[in-house]
Amino acid sequence: MASGSTAGKKNIPPADRGPAASAKEKGSRLAAVIVLAVCALLFAGAWLFLHRKEESGPEPTEFVEYETARVEMVLTDSTFRDEVSDGAYRGEQMLIVLVRSGRYKGEQLQAYNYVGPLYGVPVKEGDNVILTVSTYTGGEHRATVFEVDRFIPILIVLGLFILITVLIGRKTGARSLLALALTILCLFTVLLPALLHGAPTILTTLLVSLWIIAVSLTVIGGLQRKTLCAMAGTAAGTLFAAGFAVLAQSLLRINGLRISDVEPLLQLRQTGESAIGLKGLLTAGIIISALGAVMDVAMSISSALAEVHEANPDYGRRQLFRSGMNIGRDMVGTMTNTLILAFLGSGFTLILYLSSLDISFRQITSSAYASLEIISGISCSAGLILAIPLTALISSFLLTKKA
Repeated sequence: MASGSTAGKKNIPPADRGPAASAKEKGSRLAAVIVLAVCALLFAGAWLFLHRKEESGPEPTEFVEYETARVEMVLTDSTFRDEVSDGAYRGEQMLIVLVRSGRYKGEQLQAYNYVGPLYGVPVKEGDNVILTVSTYTGGEHRATVFEVDRFIPILIVLGLFILITVLIGRKTGARSLLALALTILCLFTVLLPALLHGAPTILTTLLVSLWIIAVSLTVIGGLQRKTLCAMAGTAAGTLFAAGFAVLAQSLLRINGLRISDVEPLLQLRQTGESAIGLKGLLTAGIIISALGAVMDVAMSISSALAEVHEANPDYGRRQLFRSGMNIGRDMVGTMTNTLILAFLGSGFTLILYLSSLDISFRQITSSAYASLEIISGISCSAGLILAIPLTALISSFLLTKKA
């Protein structure tokens, strides 16, 4: 009889479980609203502080601006396909363009479009472009084509992605998109300005990551026990990834100053335009890279353990932890491969070039590029793997009181 009664309870839909379940759901929603409100206040405070108006000196007499324009006429065109460069275009065009933004909006300018295998594409009348407008002392200004204006095509691609996500994921897909939008907003309006203002690179990135974890998981899953478990597991895994990265950098004697794209930031620091901490950029990048994968694993394990506990309420902490480890071990192989292949794919062109050279494997692994990729891939994977037992352990304590 007891067994039949228990089975009957499990078949009752959540909406019909009575006032207690309804009160619990309302409490969870209220807690989620409070968490999101606190996070919103923190974001607003950081944004106001970082974007406060500062006293600026006199406007320089010579400066460069980037503005949108439309090609009105192609005056000359010497572009041609270069078969040696895999059919890429070379040459230049002389254009008449109509400026559509900025101080020269509405003005027609003559602009050159320089085209090569590694930069630029030929344009035609009616195309939208981004101009580099250089203004000199006395007001004289000249324009060259920086790139084709890809804003509208990007919006189309983004719209297709949103459509697919919402059609397949429904409400959960829409929530994940909202969480992604908030993450990107925080990265671009808080983290990047804070780093450019000289905030501690690793600490600031970790604090922003904690904000992203809290907001993203609350938006996607509400504030339930399994969400709290996922938050704690994600934070722990991300911290371990950062710690592993710092240790690896010390052993390999390399840091963010050896990143290939860091030179412009170094010039900004040398000229006093920015006080960004460059050495910590490698670890900061690893934290951001690991965050999504660790969040995915932590949420998957905590959600699965919540279901296991719901189906087997007599399970104690040890049994629940063992179940979490069994679930997590199946994720290790595929998720680790995903991270390592993602890092290798990002540098596939350079890897292909290095493979064409007659150099030894030891020379390749001792290069700065290989060391950076090894640190990034392994640190992210280590954080992801360590997040599995940590999430399972946290979940086993938060989901049940039995030993």
